[in-house]
Amino acid sequence: MNGMSDVSETPQDLDGGKPQRGIQSLDSTGQLLGALVAAGRPLPLRDLALAAGMPAAKAFPHLVSLQKTGLLARDAAGNYQCGPLALELGLIALQRLSPTREAEPEVIELAGTTGLSVAMAVLGPLGPTVVRLEESARPQHVSLRVGTVLSLVHTAIGRTVAAHLPANVLAGLLRNDALRMAGAPAEQVLGPGGKLAPGYAARLAQVRAARIDNALSHPVPGIDTLAAPVFDHTGSLALVIAVMGSSGSFDSGTEGATAALVRQAAARLSWRFGAPEAA
Repeated sequence: MNGMSDVSETPQDLDGGKPQRGIQSLDSTGQLLGALVAAGRPLPLRDLALAAGMPAAKAFPHLVSLQKTGLLARDAAGNYQCGPLALELGLIALQRLSPTREAEPEVIELAGTTGLSVAMAVLGPLGPTVVRLEESARPQHVSLRVGTVLSLVHTAIGRTVAAHLPANVLAGLLRNDALRMAGAPAEQVLGPGGKLAPGYAARLAQVRAARIDNALSHPVPGIDTLAAPVFDHTGSLALVIAVMGSSGSFDSGTEGATAALVRQAAARLSWRFGAPEAA
């Protein structure tokens, strides 16, 4: 083997389209890592090599090196899984993610797929705050604007946020809900010691279980909303995405086709942000 036999070329480099030389052995290593990621679980040598499309004898030296560097490790059964270095690299990547920026393409695609307006909201200092609004091509009166702060009680977006907050944080925010769009007086939903009113607590439990909430012709008459939570790598709420449209123009039930599209978009973003499955 001469010094150039382990060199491969990729289509172009960063300096103007010239072919860029790579290292074939690292390409094979990448195939193994990609196969493990695609499997989503620890794999034995034979299965991992098969998934990567190479003989086990060829895969084994790569796996040895990957273990030495910490990119892979082996569990008690001898299966290969992510090692400490891979986990550290993953955490660095997650920490650099901007959830609102990363969610932009999903918001645009959801608006195009459903033909509805799509809002993205995060928990800001004043409460659930709209930070992105992709308007529908259909004429409709949606009284949301970027910067609108929504009720935690009377809006689907707000309830979706509320359903995933720690009890003490939620109680503190509810005391000022009357100041938000369609807000509720604190005494309507908060009892002694910050205990939630039974009806409101039951609604939030339903939102957590279904991972979606709807608001039908309320707080804006004639406008229905479906909202779903997106989680980050810690399992905490990162943001909420919601579709809005004229009542009767789409299936606004929480078990309907539109709800499924919203849930799927939220699930894709949660996966991208590294959310645990049980978030």
